Amino acid sequence: MEQSLLTLWQAVPTGNVKQVQLADQLGLSSKQTARLLRKWSDEGWFTFTSGRGRGNSSFIQWQKNVEEHYEKQMLKLIEEKSIETASKYLLYDWSPEVKQRLLHNLRSNFGYVQNSTGNNDKLIIPRKYPFLTLHPLYAADIHSANMVANVYSRLISVDENGTVTPELAHSWDVTTTHLRLYLRKEVYFHDGSFLTATNVVDCLNRLRHDPSYVDLWKPIKSVSANGASIVDISFPNGCSYCLHMLGMINASIYKETPHQTIGSGSFYVSENNESKTTLQAFGHHFQQRPLIDLVEFIQVSGDFDIAYRSSCEAIEETFQVESDSGFGVVILNAFKNSPISQKEVRDYVHYAIAKHRHKIGHYHTRAMPNHYSCLIGQEQRPITLPCPKRPHLEQPLIIKAANYTDGATRWLKEALESEGIWVEIQWMSFQDKLTDTKTDQKADLFVHGEVFEMNQNFSFFYFLANGHSPLATIMKSQPRFNNYLAQYAATPFNEWTRLNLQMEQDLITSSIMLPIYYEKRHIPFSIDVMNITISHFGYVDFSKLWVRPVRIN
Repeated sequence: MEQSLLTLWQAVPTGNVKQVQLADQLGLSSKQTARLLRKWSDEGWFTFTSGRGRGNSSFIQWQKNVEEHYEKQMLKLIEEKSIETASKYLLYDWSPEVKQRLLHNLRSNFGYVQNSTGNNDKLIIPRKYPFLTLHPLYAADIHSANMVANVYSRLISVDENGTVTPELAHSWDVTTTHLRLYLRKEVYFHDGSFLTATNVVDCLNRLRHDPSYVDLWKPIKSVSANGASIVDISFPNGCSYCLHMLGMINASIYKETPHQTIGSGSFYVSENNESKTTLQAFGHHFQQRPLIDLVEFIQVSGDFDIAYRSSCEAIEETFQVESDSGFGVVILNAFKNSPISQKEVRDYVHYAIAKHRHKIGHYHTRAMPNHYSCLIGQEQRPITLPCPKRPHLEQPLIIKAANYTDGATRWLKEALESEGIWVEIQWMSFQDKLTDTKTDQKADLFVHGEVFEMNQNFSFFYFLANGHSPLATIMKSQPRFNNYLAQYAATPFNEWTRLNLQMEQDLITSSIMLPIYYEKRHIPFSIDVMNITISHFGYVDFSKLWVRPVRIN
């Protein structure tokens, strides 16, 4: 199946057409187009009569219905369970009704599959985007981080309530200036080697010196091995959040070889490419072995609905599992040498956002207006702003945004321009956004979406401090930012709710960070998918899933 031929079928009916128009339609040169026209004509798809003389129209007479033939080929591919191959072709220019039929047929092949011969349980999941990375240190997006959570282990685990439990470390001793971790013995990496204290020290030292995390780890002065299974972490000036920091995804423990990064998690990566990523259960995992043997992520088109289904044709019923899907904020670059540094300008932007915030759902369908706080369950009193005088600006305000915040960014532009503020948008890809960490930012406003990893109290602090947040980026050189970090390091973790609310209120009152929306994700599951638990970033913990293959009446 050739994408160009289907594109031509959809765009050009039988009749007169100029060859230059065909080339433009296909995005090819005249020579390439002429070559393909001869090839397809020889294959019997159409007859083509070239126009004589420069600028004269040619004539195309279709002999076969390309889409009809290609649909039959697709159905055969799907029937043969070659969904990895078939899913690639969904990106072609199908008509809406044919694409819906293909999606329906392909969808039935995703979900739970049991191979009776090999006694292997497999979960096949559609994936809209390839994973950017599987390395813990660079997993800044939630999709990659969810994979890291399944492939690697951390020293300790932190749940949504902030409770710390053992993982690679079976126990620890902690004082106000020192943490000693005792590692489990005979923990296997995926290559069969054993975890040592040296592996842990190497990972943590690399993490704490990484530019994206150096501020977060600033209180830590040394990480060292004391024998084969003891790790000492020193923080002479205090670090109340040291244990919780070790439970974050980026603090996962790994071993690097010249060819790969190896983990010790419940799954290992047996295949990873642009079309498919396969996780395979690790039989020597130090905790419970996953009940599902394989999890396959197959690349699909953007309009494919993501659901965790059983492949049993008799089971169509699903139920919804709700998980938090983050929040959105507008960050104002109060330290840029431009009008946005003036409090009256920021307050007017604040006023415009507050006035139009209730409309954001028209631009971002999953967004619910957030008039209060980024901290769920800790609603702050909304700030009432009188209508301020509109400032005179001789140049537009520059908004910087990534493509994943498209709806919220369009809403912001409309809100500000309706209040007389001229703006320009600088779009960037998500990957570019991750590396956009210069302190000298040229933009005035940033539209930023954030998803908390697990525990809200620690995650909010992490949002303020980590190098991937534009808020942290623009505030790094400010004494105010360093004061924030110092307060967290000195405040017991059980008092962080109060501290977070205080910091957030300071940022909102100063018109530096303004909440605009929060959203929840509703994930459909087949009713025979069992033991569903939500793990990091609101995603499913694959290590605990299992499927009841036969119902008992």
